[in-house]
Amino acid sequence: MTNLEYPIPLQSQKHMLEPRFTRKHQFWFWFVSFLMLGILFLPWTQNIKSRGKVTTLYQEQRAQEIHSPIPGRIARWYAKEGDYLKKGDTILQLSEIKEDYLDPNLIERTKEQVNAKEEVILSYENKIGSYGNQVNALREALPIKLKQIEIKISQVNFKLKAEEAELKAAENEVKLLRDQYERQQKMLDEGLSSQTQLQQRLIAYQNILAKKQGVENKLMQSKQDIGNLQLEKNQIIQEYTEKINKAESERFQSEGEIAKTKSELAKLRNQVASYVVRNGFYYILATQNGQLVKALRGGLGEVIKEAEYIATIIPDDQQFAVEIFVRPVDMPLIHTGQSVRFIFDGFPTVVFSGWPKYSYGTFAGTIYSYENNIHDNGMFRVLVIPDNRVKPWPKQLKTGTGVQAIALLKDVPLGYELWRSVNGFPPDFYQPNDKKPNEKKK
Repeated sequence: MTNLEYPIPLQSQKHMLEPRFTRKHQFWFWFVSFLMLGILFLPWTQNIKSRGKVTTLYQEQRAQEIHSPIPGRIARWYAKEGDYLKKGDTILQLSEIKEDYLDPNLIERTKEQVNAKEEVILSYENKIGSYGNQVNALREALPIKLKQIEIKISQVNFKLKAEEAELKAAENEVKLLRDQYERQQKMLDEGLSSQTQLQQRLIAYQNILAKKQGVENKLMQSKQDIGNLQLEKNQIIQEYTEKINKAESERFQSEGEIAKTKSELAKLRNQVASYVVRNGFYYILATQNGQLVKALRGGLGEVIKEAEYIATIIPDDQQFAVEIFVRPVDMPLIHTGQSVRFIFDGFPTVVFSGWPKYSYGTFAGTIYSYENNIHDNGMFRVLVIPDNRVKPWPKQLKTGTGVQAIALLKDVPLGYELWRSVNGFPPDFYQPNDKKPNEKKK
């Protein structure tokens, strides 16, 4: 019973129930504690991570697709995939398939049509000149004809005046002889004169009446002549006017034909120029120095359509840039000139995202621009260019290489960054200091 009430303590039990710390254990405990506490106060660079790819800064340095400017049949390939070409080198030759351009002498025949149209224009110009001379001659002849008619009318007017004077004299003689005849008749009735004298007076009176009638007839004829001359004058004016109008109408018609022919001539010249340019399209040339890739068309004799894709040229001289896509929530933290670190696919790296200076294998860049419109993927596109002051980008880069970007933001304590990450808060908003070091404050 005594042994059961007071058991003998075991050695292991003593160690379990009475733990103790040695000085060594205490040292390491406090050392690790202070170390962890100190790490929480280490500076940490906030950052935004994103994926992207390598591109070029300028559009003309990107992959250039080559399309056929005209439909045709492949006659010969001068280059193959993988060849490095210089600007202006021939890639392939096309032959014509459209019936409108099959004539090998098409340009020369069209030029002959141009020459014929030019001769037609020259003949019309000569015709216009002759019509112009005809109009001038008619306009010069019309006053002469009118002057001749005016002279004739003046002569008839003088004759008319003389005849009017003659008629007046005849009327006076008629009156005188009628009076003499009447007195002679009265004297005969009174027996103071003979019958013979009366007959003589009668004959003289009748003669003067006949003379008067003749003068009146001549006067009426002269007046009729004046009327005829006026009609002739009007007829001449009308006749010359019709001739002048007809000549001018022919001239205007010729000018219209010239305008029409010039329009046709311009069209023919345009066709000649188009044919000459089209002949240059039979040879597809390299647009710039680079490597030929992705030749989709193969053997000879294949028909290609207008604007159909043929191949692609990768330019030799490229100024690389990186395009990345940033979430809308991170977009306010992006600024032009901001530093970015890159991890290129295929290049070994050791990355400490919060301590960029101690990372290995990363490359530096600066934000060149960013777009203000959102893309179909729901993110904003940002373009980054190399920062050669830190480290040049590798020469082995190719367009399209995958990139992981780390946009550097504000320096904060590591503990604060852990607290922010645990709570899901975004990085701190900040304004970059764009002032130069030597800039004086006003």
